[in-house]
Amino acid sequence: MYRFFVEPSQVGEKEIIITGSDVNHIKNVLRMKPEETILISSGENREYTCYIQELGEEEIIAHIMYVQESGYELPSKIYLFQGLPKSDKMELIIQKAVELGVHEIIPVASKRAVVKLDEKKGEKKRARWQAISESAAKQSKRMYVPEVKKVMNFSQAVEYAGKLDVVLIPYELAQGMGKTREIIEKIEKGQSVGIFIGPEGGFEEAEVEMAVEKAKAKSITLGKRILRTETAGLTVLSILMFTLEEE
Repeated sequence: MYRFFVEPSQVGEKEIIITGSDVNHIKNVLRMKPEETILISSGENREYTCYIQELGEEEIIAHIMYVQESGYELPSKIYLFQGLPKSDKMELIIQKAVELGVHEIIPVASKRAVVKLDEKKGEKKRARWQAISESAAKQSKRMYVPEVKKVMNFSQAVEYAGKLDVVLIPYELAQGMGKTREIIEKIEKGQSVGIFIGPEGGFEEAEVEMAVEKAKAKSITLGKRILRTETAGLTVLSILMFTLEEE
């Protein structure tokens, strides 16, 4: 069954109004007809099962059949601070991070990042990344579309992470798998968690020190093997998903 996203303001007592690009997708790509059943989420932990009532030129009216609490989302909000990688690796990272339950993705222009984006290029990339997030959210039955934020420099990212309950930063010089297990096991359901992942060249030592000092980040190890930037974040997300997932 196909899933679509709307704003809370589009949800009425008995009907939901679908607008934007989904109208064309439903009518001309999926070629759906009145009375066909769809799933709709408005960004809350609720799932609306509806049938298409009316296909208009600029909007589609869906009649609400029933509402249920889905429980698809993790009990903790996880923020991925991803150092800008080369080529199109960011697209893969976003797609898989959304599947694994990330709440928000923050692209970070760290010192060793090879990729440099000016404001115009950054916005164009972000639009593409956001579309990938939405597609992955639909495919994986997420209840909302994780936002891909504007590119931040490292200092801005650390400041943004300062509001979170727990901040993790995998670092190749960190030692002690036992300590890492202890840090992760202490994360409680409901706490917000930030993950800092470096680009291909990793983080500079000064950047790690800044994150530890200003965002109270905890340096962790992911083992004796060196992981690629597109692997490291997904590894931490997988561990957190397994640890925090509700019964």
